[in-house]
Amino acid sequence: MSDGPADGAPSYRVWALPGIPEVQQGDDLAKLIAATEPGLVDGDVLLVTSKIVSKAEGRIVEATDREAAIDAETVRVVARRGTLRIVENRQGLVMAAAGVDASNTPAGTVLLLPEDPDASARAVRDGLRDALGVEVGVVVTDTFGRPWRNGLTDVAIGAAGVKVLDDLRGGTDGYGNPLSATVVATADELAAAGDLVKGKASGLPVAVVRGLPHVVADADASGDDGARAMVRVAADDMFRLGTSEAVREALSLRRTVREFTDEPVDPGAVRRAVAAAVTAPAPHHTTPWRFVLLESQGARTRLLDAMRDAWIADLRRDGRSEESVAKRVRRGDVLRNAPYLAVPCLVTDGAHTYGDERRDTAEREMFVVAAGAGVQNFLVALAGERLGSAWVSSTMFCRSVVREVLDLPDTWDPLGAVAVGHPKGAAPPRAARDAEAFLTVR
Repeated sequence: MSDGPADGAPSYRVWALPGIPEVQQGDDLAKLIAATEPGLVDGDVLLVTSKIVSKAEGRIVEATDREAAIDAETVRVVARRGTLRIVENRQGLVMAAAGVDASNTPAGTVLLLPEDPDASARAVRDGLRDALGVEVGVVVTDTFGRPWRNGLTDVAIGAAGVKVLDDLRGGTDGYGNPLSATVVATADELAAAGDLVKGKASGLPVAVVRGLPHVVADADASGDDGARAMVRVAADDMFRLGTSEAVREALSLRRTVREFTDEPVDPGAVRRAVAAAVTAPAPHHTTPWRFVLLESQGARTRLLDAMRDAWIADLRRDGRSEESVAKRVRRGDVLRNAPYLAVPCLVTDGAHTYGDERRDTAEREMFVVAAGAGVQNFLVALAGERLGSAWVSSTMFCRSVVREVLDLPDTWDPLGAVAVGHPKGAAPPRAARDAEAFLTVR
């Protein structure tokens, strides 16, 4: 019985290259590989561990404090748990400790990733072409952990002459079903295959894959975009942040937005924000929040017209000139121009009555604070849905009008209105605030 594949069945071979010496700064990796007489042929793929690339490129730095080295290589903290940090590094890779490695390097030093792994891969590929006359693909690999999965694996951080992604979208499967989301990470699969024979501590930093010539790109052909093409852009990254970082990001994104695009608002996104709102703390195990969602243009127009008329009447009673009245009314355009409105309301069912003005006032204030916490949750959750919002207090000045137009119970107290929509343009920078200025410590 044969131990090999059946005739015609797809197959490939992978093996580690012996004879690679300890790499020093300034070494030419292509020449070191060629000197092992690797027997490479056109269509082979070399898998080169990033450590030897970094050593050859002089990416060893003195660092008595590894954390400081990680800081220097970090662009953005994705998640933090204790001393462990998952970060985006200068190469755009999201990984633990920015790829700063204190193993296999002299004491008091750390090893940084190659500055441009794709350029490093191109240099090895070009050098092997010059030295051996072969057209091969090169993948620079590094070890990653992965979300949702235990264990480590090698992935591609640099590539040249390799079709790093195989986009199958637009094709069909064996049953004729359309493939709409299938993009195969070919370079990562090659990297993982090579790691099976290189190992982590066996001193075999280079492996060869043979039998997959279709993954090798012509030197000057399109489709050789390097491993950078595998980095997911922020707009497509649904898991860009860890939990605590996502909360802080949503809080920082919570900005007052006064101009919106015409893009409709997903009602489901608003309902998810309401679900977050009603997790706020409340007194006496009550639920003092209600949200009236104005999803039709007719409902928004009726409310805003009635509020405008009430506001004009108030301003005229105050003796304002018609010019002043018109100017102030225009300030309400943020609500009128929003594609979606929500009216948060306070309900004090469950409040205690003491018959004492001081205690009754404090009791109501507890409920108002709880309702405010719900509104803040709502605004932050909208930001997390990438929706802009503006809380406007106007409904608090004409509560009876709002209740009448929206047919609300007398026990519902409107607490302003929230304009919701997709922001029109980027928000201006937020004025810096020093948290220490708002602290009093006893």
